[in-house]
Amino acid sequence: MSLNVPTDLLERAERGDVDDAEFVACVRESLPYAWEIITGVVADLETEGGPFADHATPPPSEAERGQLLRALASDSIRGGLERHFGVRLAFQNCHRVAAFRPGAVDGDEYREFVSVRGQLLNQSPELRDC
Repeated sequence: MSLNVPTDLLERAERGDVDDAEFVACVRESLPYAWEIITGVVADLETEGGPFADHATPPPSEAERGQLLRALASDSIRGGLERHFGVRLAFQNCHRVAAFRPGAVDGDEYREFVSVRGQLLNQSPELRDC
């Protein structure tokens, strides 16, 4: 299961739409490692001032890796996080997370990060099992 959904939130979802704030709070509580990494990347983006910031340290365990995979492989979770933080998230190799400023999505750095070439160049023997 990806998220630990409180009963009241599940009941509201069964009746209709749930707002992003409630959804993002559920993600934050359910996937704390993923939340920590993404908030860190967004904070780095804000302080560094470049078009993007990234985190490339492999998670300490498979449980944490699973959180990143669940957060970034789900269109709804990723989209909720992107709307919440006002960024575009990109993901490589089960652990490399980047946050891009919205204006940078049409730029060279974003295109390189999400390219086939970028993915291939980010491979190494120790990452092949991720």
